Amino acid sequence: MLELPDAWVWDSWLADTAEEHHLFFLFASRALRDPDLRHRRASIGHAVSTDLRRWRRLPDALVRAEPPAFDDVATWTGSVVRGDDGLWRLFYTGLSDDPVPCTQRIGVAVSADLVTWTRRPEPVVVADPRWYATGRTAGDETFRDPWVPRGPDGRWHMLVTARAPAASSTEDGVLGHAVSDDLESWTVMPPLSEPGLGFGQLEVPQVVEVDGSSLLVFSCLAPELGDRHAGSPGGIWVAPAAGPLGPFDLASARLITDASRYAGRVVRDRRGEPVLLAFENETAQGFGGRIADPVPLKALLQVPPAGLRGGDA
Repeated sequence: MLELPDAWVWDSWLADTAEEHHLFFLFASRALRDPDLRHRRASIGHAVSTDLRRWRRLPDALVRAEPPAFDDVATWTGSVVRGDDGLWRLFYTGLSDDPVPCTQRIGVAVSADLVTWTRRPEPVVVADPRWYATGRTAGDETFRDPWVPRGPDGRWHMLVTARAPAASSTEDGVLGHAVSDDLESWTVMPPLSEPGLGFGQLEVPQVVEVDGSSLLVFSCLAPELGDRHAGSPGGIWVAPAAGPLGPFDLASARLITDASRYAGRVVRDRRGEPVLLAFENETAQGFGGRIADPVPLKALLQVPPAGLRGGDA
C-alpha cells in the first residue's frame, strides 16, 4: 500500500524495468482539508517497489509549470512508455484556465532514467472539435488520461478520456485517439468508440490482454452513468474488445469493483499474473486517498464483488 501522511494520493500508472515497478501518481497536500479541492493542486509523484506492496518514494516527477503554460494549474493523469531511442516519455494531462476554465491538453516529459524529467513546453495532443467536446464548444472540456501503447500496426496509439460534442452528459463518453510513428509528432483521429452507451466518461482507459482476450479497463462513477446503468454505484469497469484498438463492446461493460476503488491499472506481477492497482476512493471515513495493495485481476473477472450492478442486469 502507498499512503502518504501529509498528502492524498489517487490516480496512478506504472513503468516496469524488470527490476523495479515505477509508480507515478497524483498527489495533493492534506492541508487543503477538503479532498474535493485536490484536483487543482495535483502534482505527479514517484515511488518504486519490487512487489507492488511496499513502496519507496523518489523525487517527484512533475509539478505545474509557471504561467503562462498549458499545464500552469495542475498536472494530471498519464502513462509512461519507453521509445525506440531508449528514452522514457511521460505523457500527462496539463490543466490550464486559458483559454477557458479547466482546459485539458496532453503534454510530454522525457527522461533517460525515470527520475529526472524534462517537460516539453508545448502540448503534443489537443482535442479536435470535429470529434471531441471542448470548453469552447460545449462548456465542459474532457480530454485527459493518455494511455500510449504500441499497436499491432507498429505505430504508437494514444487512448484518451474524451467526450463526444453532441450527446447528453451521461452518454457522451468516448475513447479519444491519436497516432504517432515516433512518439514526437501526433495526429488526432476520430474516437475509437461511440457515445450513447451509458457512460459520461471512460476515465483512465487501458487495454490489456488476459488469456488471449483483449479487455478495455476504465472507470466511471454513478453521477456519470446513463439510464442503462441506473442504480449502479460505479467504479472500475471492463468491456470486451476485438483487439488492442477495438472495436470495444461498451454495451457489455460490467463492474469489477464498486466505488470504493477507482482509477484501476493492470500490471503484471513478478509471477507474470495480471493484478489491479487502484486507489481507495469511498470509505467509511470518507475519501481514502491512498493506493491499495494489488488484487488478482482474474479473480475480479470471474466473480464480480457481491452487490455490484452494471449494464441491464
